Amino acid sequence: MAKGDAVRAAVVQASGELDLIDVPEPTPGPGQVLVEVDAIGAGYVDVMLRRGEYRGIPGPGSVPGAEVVGRVQAAGPGARGDLVGQRVLAVPGFGGYAEQVVVDVGRVLPVAQDADASHAVALGVNALVAEIALQRAGTSAGERVLVRGAGGGIGVLTTQIAHARGAEVTAVTSSPARGERLRELGAARIVDRTTAVPDQTYDVVVDTVAGPDTGRYLGLLRDNGRYVLCGAAGGAPAEDVLPTLIRRFHKSPTLLALSLNSVTPAELSRSWQEITALWKRGLLSPVVHRQLTLGEAGHALELLERGAPFGKVVLLPR
Repeated sequence: MAKGDAVRAAVVQASGELDLIDVPEPTPGPGQVLVEVDAIGAGYVDVMLRRGEYRGIPGPGSVPGAEVVGRVQAAGPGARGDLVGQRVLAVPGFGGYAEQVVVDVGRVLPVAQDADASHAVALGVNALVAEIALQRAGTSAGERVLVRGAGGGIGVLTTQIAHARGAEVTAVTSSPARGERLRELGAARIVDRTTAVPDQTYDVVVDTVAGPDTGRYLGLLRDNGRYVLCGAAGGAPAEDVLPTLIRRFHKSPTLLALSLNSVTPAELSRSWQEITALWKRGLLSPVVHRQLTLGEAGHALELLERGAPFGKVVLLPR
């Protein structure tokens, strides 16, 4: 693509719809690189951005997309020139629903030259959240881990990584069919959230859902248990979260909140190294629900809003 050309991007309109339009080719600033995009990860955070619910980013006029896989085309002042030509996972936070994106060099991670771009981005942000959540919770072999929203992008990978760590995983999901797939990925127990509630206690709960049931799941922690809140597909946590913690004071529970926006480049790098090592060893499998074109980005968000995907929806720009 010649410098100065327009590139296509899916831009949020005032109506909330996504329109694929031509925008000026982005230029990397100080400490940034320009990435030519091969695959884009679609996530629930993009639904929130379209609704105008993502703090600090207005909906209309914005471009969703927290993660892409592609090749570095140019480096801005002060950025590492040796990255040019390298395949990377880029984590810009937003702006990824486009043919090109600029991103801070500290949020660019290496991807093997022969790796499938859709598979790499299907790990991407979701695997980083899953691995860092389990790492911060100090998850170890033999512990019981419960995963809420286990059929979603983060949940599928949390299930696998916890299993790889030797934990006993209980997956909370929405159907027997999803439960069977999660068993294949390492879940020891399945709880159908529509018909049952967990009947055990847990050392670690990884929650991608939040919503009105947060306090109830917090109450399932064992003594010294750790609860990691890393998503809010079900809305804001219920108001009984703090009272639940106080009532369980003598059990010494820990409540952690995790957003990749606050994770340092060093921790992103450490986590991605662990993820790629598990992938190479066959202990972690990307799960792609569906591939769509960039022009179908609106449909991708509709799928995510309904909770339809098992795993990751991937957009292809070309």
